[in-house]
Amino acid sequence: MNRIIVTYITALISLSFAPTSQAEPANKIQANYDVIGYGMTLAIINESFTRTKDSYRIESVTKAVGMLARFKPETIRVTSLGSITLQGLQPLSYSLIREVDTQKNASARFNWTDAVLTHIDYKGTNTLPLPVGTQDRLSVLYHLLANAKNDQTEFKLSITDGSNLEDYIFVLSPNIRDVNVPLGSFKTRYISNTPIGEELKYEIWMAIEQHYFPCKIIVTDSKGGKLTQVLTQLTIVP
Repeated sequence: MNRIIVTYITALISLSFAPTSQAEPANKIQANYDVIGYGMTLAIINESFTRTKDSYRIESVTKAVGMLARFKPETIRVTSLGSITLQGLQPLSYSLIREVDTQKNASARFNWTDAVLTHIDYKGTNTLPLPVGTQDRLSVLYHLLANAKNDQTEFKLSITDGSNLEDYIFVLSPNIRDVNVPLGSFKTRYISNTPIGEELKYEIWMAIEQHYFPCKIIVTDSKGGKLTQVLTQLTIVP
């Protein structure tokens, strides 16, 4: 159980705003989620997005609760800083900090001028080429949702978690689906990827009338282990 939980927490989680090309992003978003797996609530997530002119800060704090907290009382803080462009988000730095398993901390630095990506983790410092449009595990969802209303239905992205860089393809469905979560019932658009090899599969339901904010996320690993993230609180400041 611990493997998928740790993998999930390092994965993309959770806020969004209306696309730059169609409307101004919100200045402040605050949200809470429950993480459910194995028939129980395993963790709670507190998320915040703050926009200052053309810069952004996203912070996600995940804390184990219930039975998981007894066996692994971990708190994980993930932060992404960067710029908001006409194409979406452009991250400049990413960090994942664990309070307990500190040896698993990781970070990434994006040098767009020289097209260099720097990873820093337990293995040391590693530099590699930075593909155009690369996102981190926290910024990628915002980036996808920032473009959810245009005519594009397929998104090919490179995503870093501070240790590895992987290529993903996400497809946006044109259909509208009704989804029920603890906060209420929402009309949503659905976006997902088809995993290759050991990649995670992400399924995301975006609440159309709430700035395309994700109200539900399901993450499935290559062995079929599944965790569900559902929205419990939401505040949006235009």
